[in-house]
Amino acid sequence: MTEVSIGLEAALAEASSPSWTQRVRAGRDLASHADIPEAAEVLLGLLLDVEDTAVTRQTAEALARAGTAAAVRLIAVALAEADDNQADWLHAGLHDALQGSDGVRDVVAAACGELARDQDKAVRRGAAAISAWTEDTRGDSPGMG
Repeated sequence: MTEVSIGLEAALAEASSPSWTQRVRAGRDLASHADIPEAAEVLLGLLLDVEDTAVTRQTAEALARAGTAAAVRLIAVALAEADDNQADWLHAGLHDALQGSDGVRDVVAAACGELARDQDKAVRRGAAAISAWTEDTRGDSPGMG
């Protein structure tokens, strides 16, 4: 096993921990592996964590920072399945990522543009919502409207 696969296996195992802090760590560690089906399935579960909103928020933030179409797609899929409370925390996590780092907004916007053509209607709807959230945070920057 390579170091990457050992780390991936550890993160996958940590995702089912009863400890919310371990689940948050798993979400952060798995975000860069959103294109791997097994990791994507686990990440979706973390985005929709019913036990702790911190897991939802921080996993969404990590995925937005990863910035790949696969990562942003998972947030869009989660939005389609989320209740109103979970959707609020997904939005908060995305907002955190957009506020904390230059370039994230452009990467997320590009991923949403790609996802706007996805075959899955729920993904297209989720991507449209993420795109709107991305635009809404433009005015939050210092010195802007």
